[in-house]
Amino acid sequence: MTTVLIADDQPLQRFGFRMLLESQDDLTILGEASNGTEAVRMTAELHPDVVLMDVRMPGLDGIEATRRIVATGDRTRVLILTTFDLDEYAYAGLRAGASGFLVKDTQPEDLLSGIRAVATGDAVVAPSLTRRLLDAYAHHLPTDTTVTSPGLDPRLACLTDREREILTVIGSGWTNTEIAARLHLAESTVKTHVGRILAKTGSRDRIQAVILAYDTKLVEPS
Repeated sequence: MTTVLIADDQPLQRFGFRMLLESQDDLTILGEASNGTEAVRMTAELHPDVVLMDVRMPGLDGIEATRRIVATGDRTRVLILTTFDLDEYAYAGLRAGASGFLVKDTQPEDLLSGIRAVATGDAVVAPSLTRRLLDAYAHHLPTDTTVTSPGLDPRLACLTDREREILTVIGSGWTNTEIAARLHLAESTVKTHVGRILAKTGSRDRIQAVILAYDTKLVEPS
């Protein structure tokens, strides 16, 4: 059973999410928050598997609420909900530690599968879409000028040459299947490498690994 907290300032939006989630036998709603402050407090109290997090809420917004939830080190994962016009907020949310993002007009089955994916530790954004998002909005965010070369970043020091190579192509939007084919590896070997990369770098999921590749300049925006 996957437990969910809904955080959205629109009562009708929360009602719609509740109706959809309650139709699923494997999903349970633990509560509803109408702003970021409530979301942080209720997450600390209820420890849901997933928080459906709206971005634009009064008071504490969804980005800062996500950052505070992730900072606690709890197992709760955050799925950012946004609109097509607010992709820069989705990017900021991913940097804050969210495990993925979906647009609010996504198909119901995609939202449900996204919740389930996030709950199991997977990313809900396709690697190629993640790359396009980061490319489009990386210039909106502050750049860490202390990082001048990938070889100097301490977060990469623990990786082998092969792991660094795979992290680079993950950041370039390659799927595991593409990595296996292009680097002449078994897909199971690729999965093992990806798992080790996530563990060594402290990345919560594949999306965070993509962001790491950008932050350390293994991958540059197009």
